[in-house]
Amino acid sequence: MTPATSMFTPVEADLRLLADNLKQLVGNRHPILFAAAEHLFGAGGKRIRPAIVLLISRATMLAQDITPRHRRLAEITEMIHTASLVHDDVVDESDVRRGVPTVHSLFGNRIAILAGDFLFAQSSWYLANLDNLEVVKLLSEVIMDLATGEIQQGLNSFDATISIETYLQKSYYKTASLIANSSKAAGLLSEVSRETVEHMYNYGRHFGIAFQIVDDILDFTSTTDTLGKPVGSDLKSGNLTAPVLFALAEKPSLEVLIKRVFAQEGDLEQALELIQDSQGIQQARELAAHHAKLAIEHLAVLPPSESHQALINIAEYTLSRLY
Repeated sequence: MTPATSMFTPVEADLRLLADNLKQLVGNRHPILFAAAEHLFGAGGKRIRPAIVLLISRATMLAQDITPRHRRLAEITEMIHTASLVHDDVVDESDVRRGVPTVHSLFGNRIAILAGDFLFAQSSWYLANLDNLEVVKLLSEVIMDLATGEIQQGLNSFDATISIETYLQKSYYKTASLIANSSKAAGLLSEVSRETVEHMYNYGRHFGIAFQIVDDILDFTSTTDTLGKPVGSDLKSGNLTAPVLFALAEKPSLEVLIKRVFAQEGDLEQALELIQDSQGIQQARELAAHHAKLAIEHLAVLPPSESHQALINIAEYTLSRLY
């Protein structure tokens, strides 16, 4: 399996610059913010979202170099993503993310909430300074979508009656909206045709949905060491994802366990066995593959280039994480 970072070769130098800039942009106000920024933007992290922004920027600007506004958009994208993670970890009471201590476990809830707020505010300020109203609207919508997705997930907790459509809508809000709208924004800053801009949006939308479905499958098929959190964490917290929803159609007894919130001893283990024994995981894999394929199809409008190929490779890599 190709590691994600090796596919970022066309924008490797851009991403190094991005990491340094983010630490300065966020951390130059206060020692605590600097410590949080060092922790958040230091080594590690796949940087898939800013990499996609930079790759689309380069794939749509073949005749010339990308602009400082493209670079700033990539930084804003990573700021928004990171702010949402900092808040999510407080809501989920997660002490570890991807094997690394979370901000609130190091600095406390109060600092984590304020650091997340600061990142959202800072990203909004830099966004306004891009002087492109359409891009401002797109990324402002993302911040609303992130909150909507989180609220929807809370309201649907342990609800075994939700549909795959509802799940996909929540996946769009929580994951795909940022990738879709920042991809579209990169096209707008490159001043490509309206048709190409919409294709970039749809690449990001389908890629983001595939990416989220794959993450949800890994919650059942990966190991605790690889995930950086216990296997089945989403299910235990009542977040019913694609493998569970597909399994429910096949295993009615699963609904009983979910409805009683895994209250009895062995309920969660039994639920995990039922999901493993169903076609749920395979059907979720097929759904992820469907969205990854659609994402790649939307790239056909771009001329051939290293960056174009890298965008295809990233979509294919997302699926390869399952095997």
